[in-house]
Parts: sequence; structure tokens; C-alpha cells
Amino acid sequence: MTDQQNTAASEEEAAPQFSLQRIYVRDLSFEAPKSPAIFRQQWEPSVGLDLNTRQKALEDDFHEVVLTLSVTVKNGDEVAFIAEVQQAGIFLIKNLDAASMSHTLGAFCPNILFPYARETLDSLVTRGSFPALMLAPVNFDALYAQELQRMQQEGGVTVQ
Repeated sequence: MTDQQNTAASEEEAAPQFSLQRIYVRDLSFEAPKSPAIFRQQWEPSVGLDLNTRQKALEDDFHEVVLTLSVTVKNGDEVAFIAEVQQAGIFLIKNLDAASMSHTLGAFCPNILFPYARETLDSLVTRGSFPALMLAPVNFDALYAQELQRMQQEGGVTVQ
């Protein structure tokens, strides 16, 4: 009986584990350099979005993933506003092979963080008296695959 319990316990310890520990705003920025004059103009915005992720191993099996969304909105040639959020999360990730760990940190975790970052940006922009951005969903799996392909073409990584 004890051997069966030990085997079950060791199998449970070796099973892949994923757990969200915390989601938080790491950094937040908003600038409206042409206020209040921008509010008196015809509103015909163009939106530029920059997206970036980074991850850092913490103690034990904990990892921090930071998703950065930077938005620059222009009205004609003038910058109406610049908004940036660094939405972060702490994740417990155990017992994954290297390829699965890379995918989890590079695509799965950012997928979890994106709705929070989008809502934070929308709230920030509306507090600046501009219309909400309503950013479209992002396919982080496709972005991750593109990045792997780019790195493979540069000879920097082997995909398993």
C-alpha cells in the first residue's frame, strides 16, 4: 500500500503544473501633449500599437511575465495621446519540457494578461477624455510561431 501511495505521489509531483498567482500593473503612462487644443479639432484618429512581452524566472518554479502595450494615437499629423501599460503576472509553472515552457511563457501567459492590459488602457484613455480604444484580440500563438520562425531563420534556435 505504501509503495502505491509513493508512486502516486511521485507521479503527481512530476505532472505538469500551471497556476496563476497574481496579476498586476507594473507600469502605467499617459501623455496628451496637445490638450486641450486637440479636443477642439475634428477627430480622425490613426492608431499605432506596439506589443512586447518579456519573462523572468523568479525563485523556485515562479515566473514573471510582463506584457507591454504602447499606443500612439495621432489626429492628422499631431500626437493626440500616448498610452502605455505594463501588465504583469506571476505564474507557478512546473514540470514542463523546454519547448512547452517556452510556449507557455511566450504565448499562453500573454493570452491571459491581454484582456487585463486592454481594459487598463481603455480606462486610462477614457480618463484622458478620449474615446475608448477597444483593441482587437491578439493571437499570441501566431506571434510566438512567427518569432520562432524568425529566430530559426537567423540560426538562433532549433524548434523541437
